[in-house]
Amino acid sequence: MSDTAPRRKPRSPMAAPRSFLWTRRIFLTLLTGFVLLPVYVMVSSSLKPLADVSGKFQWLPTEITLRPYVDIWQTVPLADYFVNSLVVAGAATVCSVVVAVFAAYAVSRYSFRGKRVFTVTVLSTQMFPGILFLLPLFLIYVNVGNATGIALFGSRGGLILTYLTFSLPFSIWMLIGYFDSIPRDLDEAAKVDGCGPLGALFRVIVPAALPGIVAVAVYAFMTAWGEVLFASVMTNDTTRTLAVGLQGYATQNDVYWNQVMAASLVVSVPVVAGFLLLQRYFVAGLTAGAVK
Repeated sequence: MSDTAPRRKPRSPMAAPRSFLWTRRIFLTLLTGFVLLPVYVMVSSSLKPLADVSGKFQWLPTEITLRPYVDIWQTVPLADYFVNSLVVAGAATVCSVVVAVFAAYAVSRYSFRGKRVFTVTVLSTQMFPGILFLLPLFLIYVNVGNATGIALFGSRGGLILTYLTFSLPFSIWMLIGYFDSIPRDLDEAAKVDGCGPLGALFRVIVPAALPGIVAVAVYAFMTAWGEVLFASVMTNDTTRTLAVGLQGYATQNDVYWNQVMAASLVVSVPVVAGFLLLQRYFVAGLTAGAVK
């Protein structure tokens, strides 16, 4: 009688041990739970009445309501904060990308006096914490406003300039590494076809460097969107951004925790959606920009 039972294929000598596979699965499961637990708490708390959130925490809501998602627009002027954040983050992103592209292309493709000093200076700005620039920028904005009448303090333009001080150096340094990874033969081929320096930049280099440019744009936008320190000092009631405006749900008498959670989820939608859509370019840009 022949043995018809299926035989298991022998394991490859290069295959990972089963103990490693199980350890990896357990670790990834715990890591996933650790990451998703705060998200679940935010979602469940945003669907509870305030009395349930203020009391003892319950994993499952006893009553589900969408009222917090309606009240968040009335308790504070969230829509105005949303517009301010979009304008400031969008303008800071566009300025960072445009200036960084030209600066990085010049450093990557041309030799000029002070090139090394410039690159070292750009990199050295990342060594200092942002709080060191808070008081100097505040004094500069106030003095410029008193001398010229240009209202930088408390304005969107002043906040945009503030965000450029720490997003632009990183963007330039990252694009320098990405442009260095693009063969110079592409520039020469573009020049043979009749393109000048700007033509080669926009027709050849920029399309080839699109992942790096997207990574820079995502970084600049996320930095400006969630920044709190400078926004809490450099803005007023009309120019306040979302990161600071969320504090309005805390009053002297109570904290509307369910509205805080609902508003936090709402303001996270643009960043999360943009990151998911551009994730492929973002990862590719970070990887290529980190290796010359």
